[in-house]
Amino acid sequence: QVQLVESGGGLVQPGGSLKLSCTASGFTFSSNGMSWYRQAPGKERELVAGISSTGDRTNYADSMKGRFTISRDNAKRTVYLTMNSLRPEDTAVYYCYTVSRGMFYWGKGTLVTVSS
Repeated sequence: QVQLVESGGGLVQPGGSLKLSCTASGFTFSSNGMSWYRQAPGKERELVAGISSTGDRTNYADSMKGRFTISRDNAKRTVYLTMNSLRPEDTAVYYCYTVSRGMFYWGKGTLVTVSS
């Protein structure tokens, strides 16, 4: 079955950096676009970034442009989110997401806390 497993979250100071990973299984990873979403406490889940199956096209939410970078390694079946210049408002659970054969799949998420 489809599995998405996120890792790399943790506590970081404002202005710091983190790199999240999402390792996928159960579907043809190289054929699927992938996305990162996040959900802050008391807020709705929102799109962070997306990447095409080949990695040649990416898109970002406006507040993440220039600070976050989405990338992928199809040989490792992994999508990454590199986050720089982190702010307290980036504190959230970050989720990996894909659609496979018409069904939506989410990982369980990894918590990122930005605090001094």
